[in-house]
Amino acid sequence: MIVAEDNKLVYENEGEHLEIIPWGTDGFRVRSTRFPMLSTESNALSMDVSHKATQCLVEGSRGEITNGKIKAAINGRGKITLYNQNGAIVLDEYQRSRNATMKKGVDKDRTTRFNSALKIEPRMFTGIAGGDFKLTLRFESDPDEKIFGMGQYQQDNLNLKGTELELAQRNSQASVPFMISNLGYGFLWNNPAIGRVSFGKNITTWEAEATKELDYWITVGDTPQEIERHYGEVSGTVPEAPDYSLGFWQSRLRYRTQEELLKAAHEYKRRHLPIDVIVIDYFHWPKSGEFRFDSKYWPDPEAMCKELEKMGIKLMVSIWPTVDNTATTFDELNERGLLVRADRGPQIMMDFLGNNGFVDFTNPKAQKYVWNLVKQNYYDKGVTLFWLDEAEPEYRAYDFDNYRYYEGSALEVANKYPVGFSKAFYDGMYAQGVKNPMNLVRCAWAGSQKYGALVWSGDVDSSFKSLRNQLAAGLSMGIAGIPWWTTDIGGFHGGVDTDPEFQELVTRWFEFATFCPVMRMHGDRDPHTEPLGDGGGRQPSGAETEIWAYGDKAYDIMRRHLSIREALKPYLRKQMDTAHKSGDPVMRPLFFDFPDDNVWDITDEYMFGTDILVAPVLYAKLEKRQVYLPGNSDINWIDVYTGEKYSGGTTIETELKLDHLPVFIRSEELLEAFKPYHKAND
Repeated sequence: MIVAEDNKLVYENEGEHLEIIPWGTDGFRVRSTRFPMLSTESNALSMDVSHKATQCLVEGSRGEITNGKIKAAINGRGKITLYNQNGAIVLDEYQRSRNATMKKGVDKDRTTRFNSALKIEPRMFTGIAGGDFKLTLRFESDPDEKIFGMGQYQQDNLNLKGTELELAQRNSQASVPFMISNLGYGFLWNNPAIGRVSFGKNITTWEAEATKELDYWITVGDTPQEIERHYGEVSGTVPEAPDYSLGFWQSRLRYRTQEELLKAAHEYKRRHLPIDVIVIDYFHWPKSGEFRFDSKYWPDPEAMCKELEKMGIKLMVSIWPTVDNTATTFDELNERGLLVRADRGPQIMMDFLGNNGFVDFTNPKAQKYVWNLVKQNYYDKGVTLFWLDEAEPEYRAYDFDNYRYYEGSALEVANKYPVGFSKAFYDGMYAQGVKNPMNLVRCAWAGSQKYGALVWSGDVDSSFKSLRNQLAAGLSMGIAGIPWWTTDIGGFHGGVDTDPEFQELVTRWFEFATFCPVMRMHGDRDPHTEPLGDGGGRQPSGAETEIWAYGDKAYDIMRRHLSIREALKPYLRKQMDTAHKSGDPVMRPLFFDFPDDNVWDITDEYMFGTDILVAPVLYAKLEKRQVYLPGNSDINWIDVYTGEKYSGGTTIETELKLDHLPVFIRSEELLEAFKPYHKAND
């Protein structure tokens, strides 16, 4: 049965209740369940948007609904087909079942509809003991389609067609299930369950391991930018970027003491090097879950913050969601049900420097509990920036079927965990009068952006292969709606400061990071120090990561790139403002700005905002590379290193000197910012 009611299209058949609801500009939210009613969960679709359809018709066994440029049709067998404003199919559910009323082949509406013996329906709810369902959703696949977004995966595939992705959070993996297709649509899998998606050539399949309902959102647009902005309208955009985010951030594996951190900060100032943020990493606390400084090594945090402020440097501290079972907070958190639970075995889910549980950040009470401690022990002492590490969370074993959250089983809701972590600190800081909180976080899900989530790519390898993966990760995160992104310069795992091969890598990574939304030095370098003692001194540190640690040649190149970053702050401010207002990614693939050009397959160049094209060096000892300059002859691209001009639509070969990246601009006003390149060329 298909009916039009309350400005939506409703389909009911054999225990399934399905609704197609106009949602935002040119969009639909599609929901289905085999329970008596749909839930009240909004998940990522939390923004207040209009839901007015321009047309909703039911004729016989067929229903249609239109919202601006998008139209949905559903037939008597429950198969949904989605069209753009030109009548072209953008997405078509996959159905292979018998239908005596149809001839074999394609039906009158040009949708694929075969009289098949396979008995495959587009939406399959498979019952699970305990009440939930395993959900499978299938769509027809265009083998030539190109798909982008979906968050952060450690691979160099920018075009995701032909890939299979786990819908789960892990260290260095952030599942943010929004994608854009070159066929002119955007699709959000609005379901936080553990699952999988396969963008196969023959079929597209979305799966949720345990859920109560199907929930997805789809929109169409004439350009990728239009689609991205529709998504920002329904899921939210980042706050206005704070000024400190535009400059350089210094971090290392861990500054062990207050004295050590201040020494590094003063050295940056002595050398007249720009620095906006310095970071205190993990285990500056006596025990995990205490959420305070160990006073033995950090005797006066308030004085430290004031000293840094006089230098114009903001302090950021690491916060973990782990709670040691011997910490003073563990019993209370455990008794009040504010920890993630294990269905089987002890409530110990991580064994790093003690037996730890995790705060359950899907629970609003847990969010407030932790923030109140953080406010008392950090914020009120002058620390106003927070690094939300372990935000997946990083289980000792990713046995999602064994964990239970406030909102449900981990199989059903686990991907929302990092959203709650970011929200706890966003809400707490906003209540203190901070209108644009930005917190560094190691994971995200759809909607995290509206809670000030600056995502970094996790504990990645120190290698050129890893650098290639990070380029794909940053571009994919931007398309997935997370425009605030950064990476550990040089990678996290490995690297010896005095090794010439690593010096080349960290230099190339530093150059790339100059043209990322946030520029941040970090890493676990060899050799390591010895532990200082107990409590916050139990963990050693790595070698130095400050820019003078890699030899004179690397230092000179990094110093000049810091000058370029400083000079680009006004330009970056404009790009960040656009991300806030509209949802545009700051770093994005070429097709975002040039969708009509043949650039959808270019994966080793990107736009940094509207007017800067970056061609990073992604291989060791590379001497030359080709660069395609998009657009037509009306666009002039300027090589910032040589000053030479080229017309759009041109492929050039450029020499790769270690002291610069190939960067091209289409605004002469920006040329002044690249003076350090000119000096190197002279």
